[in-house]
Order: sequence, then structure tokens, then C-alpha cells
Amino acid sequence: MANADPCRDFVKDVKRIIIKVGTAVVTRQDGRLAVGKLGALCEQIKELNILGYEVILVSSGAVGLGRQRLRYRKLIQSSFADLQKPQVELDGKACAAVGQSSLMATYDDLFSQLDVTSAQLLVTDNDFRDQDFRKQLSETVKSLLALKVIPIFNENDAVSTRKAPYEDSSGIFWDNDSLSALLALELKADLLILLSDVDGLYSGPPSDPLSKLIHTYIKEKHQNEITFGDKSRVGRGGMTAKVKASVHAADAGIPVIITSGNAAENLTKILQGQRIGTLFHKDAHKWVPSKEVDVREMAVAARDCSRRLQAVSSEERKQILLNIADALQSREKEIRIENEADVVAAQEAGYEKSLVARLVLKSEKIAGLANNIRIIANMEDPIGRVLKRTELAEGLILEKTSSPLGVLLIIFESRPDALVQIASLAIRSGNGLLLKGGKEANRSNAILHKVITEAIPDTVGSKLIGLVTSRAEIPELLKLDDVIDLVIPRGSNKLVSDIKSSTKIPVLGHADGICHVYVDKSANLEMAKQIVLDAKTDYPSGCNAMETLLVHKDLVEKGWLNSISDDLRSEGVTLYGGPKASSLLNVPLARSLHHEYCSLACTLEIVDDVYAAIHHINLYGSAHTDSIVTEDHEVADVFLRQVDSAAVFHNASTRFSDGARFGLGAEVGISTSRIHARGPVGVDGLLTTRWLLKGSGQVVDGDKTVTYTHKDLTT
Repeated sequence: MANADPCRDFVKDVKRIIIKVGTAVVTRQDGRLAVGKLGALCEQIKELNILGYEVILVSSGAVGLGRQRLRYRKLIQSSFADLQKPQVELDGKACAAVGQSSLMATYDDLFSQLDVTSAQLLVTDNDFRDQDFRKQLSETVKSLLALKVIPIFNENDAVSTRKAPYEDSSGIFWDNDSLSALLALELKADLLILLSDVDGLYSGPPSDPLSKLIHTYIKEKHQNEITFGDKSRVGRGGMTAKVKASVHAADAGIPVIITSGNAAENLTKILQGQRIGTLFHKDAHKWVPSKEVDVREMAVAARDCSRRLQAVSSEERKQILLNIADALQSREKEIRIENEADVVAAQEAGYEKSLVARLVLKSEKIAGLANNIRIIANMEDPIGRVLKRTELAEGLILEKTSSPLGVLLIIFESRPDALVQIASLAIRSGNGLLLKGGKEANRSNAILHKVITEAIPDTVGSKLIGLVTSRAEIPELLKLDDVIDLVIPRGSNKLVSDIKSSTKIPVLGHADGICHVYVDKSANLEMAKQIVLDAKTDYPSGCNAMETLLVHKDLVEKGWLNSISDDLRSEGVTLYGGPKASSLLNVPLARSLHHEYCSLACTLEIVDDVYAAIHHINLYGSAHTDSIVTEDHEVADVFLRQVDSAAVFHNASTRFSDGARFGLGAEVGISTSRIHARGPVGVDGLLTTRWLLKGSGQVVDGDKTVTYTHKDLTT
């Protein structure tokens, strides 16, 4: 389960839920109903209803909605002279009376369209002083829930005896936050969810970039640390009221989660056990580890260490990498013991063979990793290279230099060797690094991280490379756009897509590796056979493995298509066909021509010529790596120019699309993006540029005294 939080295992026993919707969620900035958000909320509640949850809604918004309507009514009935007079604030109780009917009518319409019935229950503080009322309330709600009806509660502000509904906090309850907590106790709810216009409770005002989202509220720790910002733009409570109500309910044994009502599917995610919003629980103090590592602190530490790394000499950075390479080989036995434990656990858990294959660290792979690190160490120092030197004016020299990006966040699945490659590239390029590997490689990642960081001297600091161990921390990391400069996801299509949709931080990577080999009619067929077999079988789970073989129609008549099909089958490859090849070869039709198998399987299809092949690749490919096999150089040139992929080859296997094979030493991933870096990303892909201007006292002064020469001094 994505981002599951073990502290939220209690959700599996949840049956009855109370959801409180704040005014800031119900209404827009102009006071009108936020119908789109309400519709999305009603759809989530319907799904919960279908799944067997008993859902009770407490909705604010009547006063704000009524005020907006009455202001409009007053405006159209006023003369110009009336508008010049001081405006008297509208009576809150009148606003409540007008707004409540509109609010309930909207809920009724939205739920009716979803084939769900809702019921309105208006209560006042005085009602709860009557024991008979409390008993009847419980019985009524029980009957409604048995009929799958959604009870919708609101305080009846129109007839409340409270003199100032926005200020008076006396009585059994004093706003809809405290009402929802009271109802949670009264109706024996298993969970209370308070929906707000922010993601949860922060350590300070949410607008303050230094404020941190508190995932689990510990009363003893947080009650004196939190600085509350302004209260809600509408309604009467704000976060202070929510915290007070949450603490009250949690102390009574009812878990509470404060989260955003604006985010899609938050209710569903909460009930999946994901770390969403802020949790209040009576046992929360038992769950917090004695040395809790904060992801922001980890990111800031990586940034600080990266600046120290940049300050040391090129030779010292080189020596760090050489020490890491030696440590990998000298501690191979430790590494393999931990890795073998991961492999056994993955096999016992029933993971796919392709995933287990990516997990294995054999002796030759460790030796290869160490060798690649030495290659990277012996490269020209990438930091501070002068890329361009220009004389702007006499005695005024401008240099464009290479510079580290800052802090990188790499999220990868099931490939512990990726940790080593990425760490070595980060060190060579002077970047700080945060790593999150797949849980199936936990032990391998932990020992590799330990070996690498122990080789980093104190002058730089071992916190240069942070290892994130909980998947639940990823959402928080993806919010740190003020500290983390680039995210590189390495893994499945879903992983990459989820990351891209969850962060404002730039993301570099590819979602698919749908690589093609096109065999032209003029191809050397023995060469083509060797390239096709290598591209598919050398490492089937690699992102640069061939997934689709395109064959010129003339080769069908020559029998080569049948021949290569037999060769692939003899290597254990399962064949699927496109619309043309499927019936001809009597193989199953591919479920999609845009499909990555990551295993011993591929799609075969027949095309008319190189232009049809190019069209197919640009339509169904993933812009990763594609290859043509042909002896016709004009055809090859057309293919190389017109296929819109990060890497395009002629008479070579797609498996060459790799940072180490390109001479980059290693790669942090392969990018199909068109901005910053494309193809295998090595050290250069982890750099940006800086401008250094060296003068001798020049000032602009309206450009009156400067004679610009703009002379290129680059050598």
C-alpha cells in the first residue's frame, strides 16, 4: 500500500466515521458555494458508503453562504444614496437561516445525482443538556445509517441562544469543530476527520516556509511549540479550534485526523492507512521514536555538507570516491550477506522475477560498480569549469562556469546498485543527496549507505548522503522545493507518474522504456538477428531492452520474420503481435502497442517502410532508445533525424543506452525530458551554471561611462 503509515493501522477497524467540513472548504473566496469541491467530497462519501462505512457529515458554511446572499439582496435593493451611508453588519442569525436552506439543498442535489439520500439534523447547545434528546438522537442516527442515509449535522445558529456565534465559546459545544468532537463521543464514532483548507497542523503559520507539517500530534511535545497563524478567512474557528476539538476527542479514545478538504481522494487515502494530514491519538506518544529524524533537517544537512564538499579541492573529492570504491570491494562479504537476505525475502514474498533480477548484487556487479566509481573519480573535475569567457568592457570579465545543482532526491525501486551509481555521481558533481530505495532492498541499501558514508571524511560530513527509510516520508520530501533542487525517480511507470504529479520540484526521468528495433529491407540479416536477440535477451528487465520489433514487409516474404520469431522463442521469449503480425504469426494480439514488458516478452509488427517505422515509434514509443538495422545509409540518416527519442542508434543494440557504456562512469537515470538533460544522465546532467563577473571598480551609471566590447575570450 503506497505511503502506508504503521501508526495508522487502526483504520482497518474503522466502521463509523464523522467528517467535519469547514466553511473554507465549502465556500469560495467570494463567499459562494464551492460546488466542484462539494461534488468531489460527495463522491468520496458515496464510495465509502458502498464500501460499508457509516458516514456522518458535520458541515459548516451556512452563515457564510447566507451572508453572501443577503449582501447581494441588500445591494440590489439599495439606492445610490443608501450605498453612501455606513454599512451595518448583517445579523448572523439571519445569515444562518438563509444560508442553511441553500446549503442543504445543494447537498441534497449532489447526493441525489449519486443515488444517495441525505438527511438534515440541526442542533443547538441547549439540546444536549437533555438526556432524552441525546438518546433519541442516537436512535435516529442509527436508523438513518442502517438505511444508508448520510446524516448532515450543523449547529442551528438561527435559533441558538448564544449571543455572538462567532465569539461566544461557552457551553457544551461552541462551534462545528467542537460539535463534531461531541458527536464523535455521543454517537460512538471510530474516527473523526476534520477537513480544512490546509494539509494539516503545522508548527507555525502554513504560509511560513519554515513551518513543518506535523504528522502525529504529541500533546506533551507540541502544545507549547506551535505558533498559530490567522484564523480561518470565514467561519468562526480556525486551526486553534480544530486542535482543541481534536485533543478532546483523542483523549476520549477517538482518533482524529485534520487534513485538507481540497485534495482529491484524501478520505480514501486516510482509510488506506496513508500518512495524510495530522493524526491525534491517545497512544501517539508511544509511537514516536526517541531519535526522530526530520526529513527537512536531513535535506538541510545534505545541503550544508554539499557546500563543504564543493569547498574542498578536486583531488580531495577524487580521493573520497577512490576510498568508496576500495571500501565496496573490501566489504563485499558484508554487502552480499545483506543482499542475499533481501533476495530470499523477495522470492518468498512472490515478487516478479524481473524485480528479483534487478535486486541481485553478484561479485562481478560489485566489482563493476567499484571500477565505474574509479572511472568517475579520474574524470576531469566538473565543478568550476569555465564554459564561456567574455570581455564585457575593458577590465570587466564575465565567466560562465559549471556548478552543482544543490540537493538531489532520488527515488528508486529494487536496484541497490543504483544507490552506488547515484552516490558516486553526486559526490563527483558536488551535490548533496537524499536516497529512497524500494522496501525490497532495505538491507542492501542500508549496508551500501553505511559503507559509502563511512568513507566520507568529517571535513565534508556523512550527512552529505541521507537514506530515507520510510515510504511515508516521500510526500513530505516532495514539498521541500525550497531545499531540494531536483527529483529523479527510477522505477515503474506508476512511480514516475505519481512523483511528477505530486511535487513542484523539477523531475528528471522517464516513465516508460518502450524501445524499438526496426529491421529494414536492406539489413544484414545475420547482424539484425544478433542485434535483436541481444536487445531483448541480454537484460530483459532493463529499461533499454527491446520491447517492440518492427520488420519491413519485404522481409516477411523472404521468411526472415518467421526465422527471427523462432530464434526469439528458442531464447524463451514470449511473442505478441501487432494487428498485422498477430494473424500472420498466429501469436496473441498485443494488448497495447505502447507496452513495456520488462521480461522475456516482446511485440512484433510489420511496417511498409522506414517512414511507417518512424511513425509507429513516435506514436507508440516512449522517446527512450530506438534502433534501425540497415545497410542503406540514406534510410539510416532519415531514421536518425526523424525518430524523436533521447537515443537513436544505427546497427547497434538498444542495450548500449547506458551511462557506463557511454563513458559517463555511471548514470543517475535515463531522461526522456527535453529540458536540462536527455538520455543517460551522468555527471554533466547534475550540473547547472553560474556567472562570475570580475571587474575593477566599474559602475553602470546609465551606461554613460562604459564602452561594451563583448569580446569572446573562450579558449
